[in-house]
Amino acid sequence: MAATDTASAHAASSTPVVLEREPLVLNNRPFSWISNRICGIIENKQPFLWWILFVPSVILTGIMAFCFVYLISTGVGVWGQKQPVDWAWDITNFVFWIGIGHAGTLISAVLFLTRQKWRTSVNRAAEAMTLFAVMCAGLFPAFHVGRVWMVWFLAPIPNANAIWQNFKSPLLWDVFAVSTYFTVSVIFWYLGLVPDLATLRDRCKPGLKKALYGLFALGWRGANRHWSHYETAYMLLAALSTPLVLSVHSVVSFDFATSIVPGWHTTIFPPYFVAGAIFGGFAMVLTLMIPARAIYGLHDLITPKHIDNMAKIILLTGTIVGYAYSMEFFMAYYGANPFELQTFKLRALYGPSTFYYIMMFSCNVFAPQVFWFRKLRTHLPTVMVVCMCVNAGMWFERYVIIVTTLERHLVPGAWRVFHPTWVDVTTFVGTFGFFMMNFLLFLRFLPVIAIAEVKGVTPQADPHHGDSHDHGIQEDDVMGYEPASCTAPKGAAVTA
Repeated sequence: MAATDTASAHAASSTPVVLEREPLVLNNRPFSWISNRICGIIENKQPFLWWILFVPSVILTGIMAFCFVYLISTGVGVWGQKQPVDWAWDITNFVFWIGIGHAGTLISAVLFLTRQKWRTSVNRAAEAMTLFAVMCAGLFPAFHVGRVWMVWFLAPIPNANAIWQNFKSPLLWDVFAVSTYFTVSVIFWYLGLVPDLATLRDRCKPGLKKALYGLFALGWRGANRHWSHYETAYMLLAALSTPLVLSVHSVVSFDFATSIVPGWHTTIFPPYFVAGAIFGGFAMVLTLMIPARAIYGLHDLITPKHIDNMAKIILLTGTIVGYAYSMEFFMAYYGANPFELQTFKLRALYGPSTFYYIMMFSCNVFAPQVFWFRKLRTHLPTVMVVCMCVNAGMWFERYVIIVTTLERHLVPGAWRVFHPTWVDVTTFVGTFGFFMMNFLLFLRFLPVIAIAEVKGVTPQADPHHGDSHDHGIQEDDVMGYEPASCTAPKGAAVTA
């Protein structure tokens, strides 16, 4: 008897322990619940808080439009930049918004190619954020040229004046890089929407909304051939988008790195700018999604695991950015260039804009260090405070690089401290209104979470999951059919 017990204990101890992963959808939610929860954001009336945010956003967008009209009618001199500070808040804001748009491509493309399934709950919002951020960014260089109606000359289009672009200029490289990034991001975002647009189409009652969703769903019926073509196209676009993560902000950094201005002429800028863009982009994703999660009750879809993973990426990229800051000082010292070293001393120690450098270092390097602790990575008030610090710190970083460098250029007789005008300030604040207005409209009319992709990472999506009735899931839910309580009319096609 003792031998039998010993053998049983040995067999039990030799059985491998399987560690279960934390689920990406909590509470074992069925397919029908996922569809109803996400589509309900669009089908139901928006909460009062949505209007509280939307109305000021529209007002700020109108103020931004007024500032641009005033600038066109009066001249670029209404902005504060003057010699030697030719680039000031406008280019600072341009680089800031381009950086915000980096997380969308990273989450959607890079994490998709590396099979990180946790991306499915946040990739749609990140992609939309990318588009709106690039739209905000493109405004500043377009109006910075002065005669905005002549901005089409930046494109390589034959013209009667025989005026051709200077292809050696990194400013022109910006035009090609940003326009390519925006075009691929729009296509990638729209392709991922197609199955979910078909779901909304089938749930709608006959009318204008059903016709529009049907038009943009491109005839999607969920057939095997549709899914095969969809997955192939999505994979190709993800592979095409991945180099853009590295190239776009690297090209933006060439605006500075290819010059001979002390403080800009450095080879660390491309990787430094890319890491900073991912850093700020993930902070903005959390800044948007944590309130949306609370307002629309998406706690089971955007779980603490999602927030924890994004906080880890912020910690990683923030550490890389801190290393880049330190390396800039080391190279200024080790390079034995007195002008380079003096530029960094003026930035950080005793220059007129040292405050901005201190704020940059504090927000970007010190604040994310609290994410070493898991409790703080999943404590939402702490995460929001750190993300807001990062958002502010990334703007300060661009200001330090651009403005404080030009304030103390080579000739002391031309030194000047930059002071923004009311047009600088209101234009920048107005772009936040424009960004939020677009994002709130996106929440109102399009699914903020990819329905089909989230269903694909649930346990019941696995064909080897087992008997669905053991888990309290209806057979119709496992097959992807909508229950009778949905608003879809009889005879609607199955789309997810």
